[in-house]
Amino acid sequence: MKMSFRWYGTGNDSITLSQIRQIPGVSEIVWALHEKQPGEVWEKDEIQAVKDELDKYGFGMSVVESVNVHDDIKTAGKNRDLYIENYKQTLRNLKDFGVKVVCYNFMPVFDWTRTDLFHPLPDGSTALYYEKSKIKQDPEEMAAYILKETKGYTMPGWEPERLANLKELFALYKNVDKETLWANLKYFLEELMPVCHECDIKMAIHPDDPPWDIFGLPRLLTDEAAVDRFLDMVDDPYNCLTLCSGSLGSNPDNNVADIVRKHCDRIAFAHIRNVKHFDNGDFSETSHRDCDGDVGILDIIKAYHDGGFDGYIRPDHGRHIWDEKCRPGYGLYDRALGIMYILGVWDMLDKLDGK
Repeated sequence: MKMSFRWYGTGNDSITLSQIRQIPGVSEIVWALHEKQPGEVWEKDEIQAVKDELDKYGFGMSVVESVNVHDDIKTAGKNRDLYIENYKQTLRNLKDFGVKVVCYNFMPVFDWTRTDLFHPLPDGSTALYYEKSKIKQDPEEMAAYILKETKGYTMPGWEPERLANLKELFALYKNVDKETLWANLKYFLEELMPVCHECDIKMAIHPDDPPWDIFGLPRLLTDEAAVDRFLDMVDDPYNCLTLCSGSLGSNPDNNVADIVRKHCDRIAFAHIRNVKHFDNGDFSETSHRDCDGDVGILDIIKAYHDGGFDGYIRPDHGRHIWDEKCRPGYGLYDRALGIMYILGVWDMLDKLDGK
């Protein structure tokens, strides 16, 4: 496997490339053009500027997270085909810079959803938190809270420009049920697959986070059966998964290690993250250490190792520790600790295999 680290870019991240270079084992930066709006073409000169920065530190740029999908594609709006053509052109432009994986999601209106971005944990750190009862309240109130607490950092899927028109966005999805959303996703992917083959770029969908409907909006990638359906629906080696242990693992009924074992050959990108469940349906993110959460991090890493996983992997959301001031979930210190935990487990598995 190839270890990577998500970075939001100079001036848009509290972390520098020189700091990331000091984390053992990291060879790739997971990047994006965060100033681009969904539907816009990523131009070559913009991509080149990122490459120039990464080249100075010897990092690869094989994984993009995310090229966001326009709402007209998700809702079969009047400009759907125009935005799909723009997406194809972006893939062709990315090909020239060695990109191999594009992580994306197909969640309506909101990206990942949390109700508290800095929830205090018993050890004095803070972490992302989901309080189930708050999701029954006003989505505009939650969106305002998220935008306030991001403190000027961009959050993919939470762009102020989109959320300023939240009522209109909800109206767009008024008649979009699960089956309609499945059909629109299938249309999108079938249009993209020939270009993916041409460019040798895998489309790797991220599970819905959390993996259940929220505010009456449908969610698709929620459990093993949904993953099976997705991969069968467009049965192509370039139609892949970004398997996030924390997203699927937010539902205690999901066994993430089983999904890894079943579909390891279709996982292009792995997010490793831990979650602690509470009996009332709330959950908190926590450290990557297996015993600190409930998703079975050790079993998940072993499933990847047993499956010969040779794709890209990264630590996902970390706690905010040691008084670090950073984008919610994306500090340096706890994600670096997560990398060392993942690599330590992997190295031991290699040793046990006699490698």
